Amino acid sequence: MVVKDLMTRSPATCKASDSANDAARIMWECDCGAVPVLDDQGSVTGIVTDRDICMAAYFQGTSLAAIPLHSIMSTDVYTCEPDVELQDAERIMRTHQIRRLPVVDRRRGLVGLLSISDVAHGIRPDGDVRAASKENIDLLLQTVAAVSEPRHHRRPGA
Repeated sequence: MVVKDLMTRSPATCKASDSANDAARIMWECDCGAVPVLDDQGSVTGIVTDRDICMAAYFQGTSLAAIPLHSIMSTDVYTCEPDVELQDAERIMRTHQIRRLPVVDRRRGLVGLLSISDVAHGIRPDGDVRAASKENIDLLLQTVAAVSEPRHHRRPGA
């Protein structure tokens, strides 16, 4: 199975000059938790998550409309191509502890977004995980465990 079989096609996007409010509105309207951020040429330059927005609102104590995305988005963006094998995309997710992977075509730019949820649903499109292969389930569990590990020191008392 390849990434284009499972990815969300043509995800909604923002620009770095847009506000956190713009991204939050897109997340609400599209029922998603992350939005790729594009530069003026249409290349992926960052990604912003619902958590990024919440933390910015908490720590900056200002309206979301006053918070530019370029100040809160992650700029360490890892991508893959649509024809990459799913196992290779999951390896990128595990290695870099990311739950969402922008899918980029060299000629067309951003064409999709692969989430850990897409991978989980792809194990068995009919929803019957009992019929999924042990190998696919094991790989998904490894990926979920890896992206769920704390990246930094634990909080006191956690």
